[in-house]
Amino acid sequence: MSDLPGIVITGASGRMGRMLVRTVSDSPHARLIGAVERPGHDWIGRDVGAAMGGTDLGVTVTDDPLEVVARAHAVIDFTSPEASVEMATLTAQARVVHVIGTTGFDEGQLKKLDAAARHAVIVRAGNMSLGVNLLTQLTRKVAAALDEDFDIEIVEAHHNRKVDAPSGTALMLGEAAADGRGVALSAVRDAARDGLTGKRERGHIGFSAIRGGDIVGEHDVIFAATGERIVLRHVATDRAIFARGALKAALWGQGRRPGSHDMLDVLGLGED
Repeated sequence: MSDLPGIVITGASGRMGRMLVRTVSDSPHARLIGAVERPGHDWIGRDVGAAMGGTDLGVTVTDDPLEVVARAHAVIDFTSPEASVEMATLTAQARVVHVIGTTGFDEGQLKKLDAAARHAVIVRAGNMSLGVNLLTQLTRKVAAALDEDFDIEIVEAHHNRKVDAPSGTALMLGEAAADGRGVALSAVRDAARDGLTGKRERGHIGFSAIRGGDIVGEHDVIFAATGERIVLRHVATDRAIFARGALKAALWGQGRRPGSHDMLDVLGLGED
């Protein structure tokens, strides 16, 4: 049992944090050795299993990640951009695999993650599910096959507590579409439209975000031309798919050389 990779979950009280705690605890391939929360959180000092309303798991929630990261083989992190960048400093120092499902990073924060990846394996993805990563590949291929007579629109829907828009998955799909077209997304991205926006620019990629209820995640990539539409769609109904993907990434990273990766690498779908 002690030979299994030890996993730390940061942001343990959140929706994904709780799911990750359950997934790692139930896995025959890993063991939960740490749970981290922000200072002042009422879970600090409690067993994470009891804090979740279940039985003790033998792991006490801490607000000081230094000691648990030093003992870990991997950290799984679905928190905030600021917290993930701070955690990357620790995982780089400890040479620990860092799986990041956090979204909403700015360019400066991404540069800091790239610097950390010179010392440790970082797997960062806007979405950790197999289905979405297949959708990303399909989006790239369809965009490459169709010319600009087909407008590309990406529509995403999430629960009412999500704080960033468009979602990381939507941006990942937009990057794939732009890559298929041979352009930079930053040059053709149309954010949410409001008011008198004028006609749609040929070749641009549009984004729309819906927020409501407990929607786990829905993404449509629409290729619309005169007289026809192609719609590629993924619907997530259970967060467990993201937790299983994140754990798969944490295990995949064991023994690999430092560097930046995404789920396409983990799933063997990356470019040769």
